[in-house]
Amino acid sequence: MILCIAANPSIDRLFAVDAVTLGAIHRPSGFVQVAGGKGLNVARAAAALGATVEAVALLRGHAGRWIAEQLEPSGVGLHAVWGAGETRSSLSVAGAAEGLTEFYEHGPAASAGEWDEFSALAARMAAAADWVTISGSMPPGAPSDGYAGIMRNARVAFDSHEAGLEARPAVVKLNASEAARVTGRHVQDRGGAAEAARILHEATGGTAIVTAGEEGAVMVPSEGRPAWGRPASRGPYPVGSGDAFLAGLIAAVDGGAGWEAAFRAAVGAGAANAELPGAAILDAGRAEELAASAEISPC
Repeated sequence: MILCIAANPSIDRLFAVDAVTLGAIHRPSGFVQVAGGKGLNVARAAAALGATVEAVALLRGHAGRWIAEQLEPSGVGLHAVWGAGETRSSLSVAGAAEGLTEFYEHGPAASAGEWDEFSALAARMAAAADWVTISGSMPPGAPSDGYAGIMRNARVAFDSHEAGLEARPAVVKLNASEAARVTGRHVQDRGGAAEAARILHEATGGTAIVTAGEEGAVMVPSEGRPAWGRPASRGPYPVGSGDAFLAGLIAAVDGGAGWEAAFRAAVGAGAANAELPGAAILDAGRAEELAASAEISPC
């Protein structure tokens, strides 16, 4: 079983418009909203890929109840801790020429009691999981080392700018900007991504991955050769592709795949996500096709 930790979930909305014009009224040509935030995106994508998935989420108010309802048909087993206030929202606006413009709310602060209840439940379930994914930010008010207690006695895939690398997760996956912040390296190309991934690997002893959007990703595995992977297809909806990438990787490893095959599956899942509107909405068959056609080379 894969357990996905969602400390700061949100309703993720995507507007598609012909163009983004400052100061103008826009009438979207398309609209999608999903139960999101990075943790729930990973959970939904992993379930779509056939994995057995549970999620622990800190939810609030009417928006939280909507998220819980939306997850019911997804195959994700939800374990919610309920707090005061309203769960946050995130908005992405896709303009035909401008690409994505994104707005992410911080969300309400977690009280000490709310965080203690959430982290205790997450740690208890993590100890019984085969894999645990920790993704994204913590809510305001959470302790700076809030993820550390959840990571004890668990095999963790970590995808966050928050503190946690010192707990030596089995997998760390960061995007280029996060990797640059953590390693202090300039991550703008394949060489920079490779150097940052090696630093992360040395720091944790585990598999380290740095993603660079449609340009691909570098993996330095705990066992085997470093590799560069790049999708053969580039879709117009990249929001959530990093989460789908992590879902593809851990779903494959949880299913018995080696790191090279899991890396290929991850590239395919991320690319499949970018072909459909809505974060972490993907077709499993298409993800397999894109995994098979992905460009994988030594790095």
